[in-house]
Amino acid sequence: MRGRGATLLRWRGRRGYRPRVGWRGDLVSGWRSGTRLGQRRVLGLLLLAVVLSVPLSLVWQVVPLAGYLMWLVLGAFLLRVGPLIVHAVVVGVAGTVTWVALAPMTFSRWMSLLFFAITIVLVLYTARQQRTGLPSTLSGALLADLRERLDAQGRVPALPDGWRCETAMVAAHGVGYAGDFMIVEQTDRRVDLVLVDVVGKGVEAAPSALMLAGAIGGMVGSLEADELLAAANRFLLRQGREEMFATAAAITVCLDSGRYRILSAGHPPALRWDPAARTWREDAARGLPLGVLPDPDLEATEGVLAPGDALLFYTDGVVESRGQDIEEGIGWLCGVATAALRRGALGAPRRIIRQVPRGDDDRAVLMLSRDPA
Repeated sequence: MRGRGATLLRWRGRRGYRPRVGWRGDLVSGWRSGTRLGQRRVLGLLLLAVVLSVPLSLVWQVVPLAGYLMWLVLGAFLLRVGPLIVHAVVVGVAGTVTWVALAPMTFSRWMSLLFFAITIVLVLYTARQQRTGLPSTLSGALLADLRERLDAQGRVPALPDGWRCETAMVAAHGVGYAGDFMIVEQTDRRVDLVLVDVVGKGVEAAPSALMLAGAIGGMVGSLEADELLAAANRFLLRQGREEMFATAAAITVCLDSGRYRILSAGHPPALRWDPAARTWREDAARGLPLGVLPDPDLEATEGVLAPGDALLFYTDGVVESRGQDIEEGIGWLCGVATAALRRGALGAPRRIIRQVPRGDDDRAVLMLSRDPA
């Protein structure tokens, strides 16, 4: 018997056998994938519910006109545009027939029917604005997944004892999507950090940021900073959009010796903490933004991060504001960062971000530090 069972399993494996998950699991997975079959199944269930609501309304009068609106809204959440149109027509016909048959039509009942029709039109119009072609719930889940993937590239891995790297970011207007992003990659005893600010702010810059983050994320760690920014520059130029450019700061740090190298492409100057003088000093790395010229001139700086030292990187949304020069903003940031560092490096970027006045630009802070000996 055991031999027959093993033979049957092997035969089923050759035929592509998969464990059955039941009709409910198949229905949910088909809907989540947005397939036509999955949409037809969901549409069938919704139409069945609408049809059953008609006798419940006419005979027992337990489903009011608002009940048909509930089926309409549920369809807007679950269906793509094509099936939703069919669903909306059936809901409209069923609701209208039921409403007219229940009682004599007065002015108020005609007005209720008019608003019912307007609601159907608004739901269909909103559905047609979905550029993804997916139901609204799946579109929201897709955007949330893309945002999580972008955030995941900036999560700092566990660094060796004595090293600390923290980030903090706030999108413009409080939305969850921004043009600022970070990419962190640790290989052996080396860590590569890239802080990028794509032109634009908030949702406007999010598509460009996501596209550029995918390009840079696939190369960071395998290319030196010069080659990485050069490849990112070529990538932006290939897009053929004059308004698409970005500033970036690429940092490579050896975790054994503390030696670092900073390469800036139009980014605000990095700040280095001098524990002896208890002050921040501007780094000299400078360069042109990415996506402007084929061969931008980039100047790198090198140094050694000793115990007690720290490097601070930020985007222009932290130091720029209306009526204030960027140099004034950098001076203000030095004071805020000094106060934040007095309480320790742990949580310092978040304390700095909280002190930045609310503005209409994305804000990001990255701090790399070594604990005092």
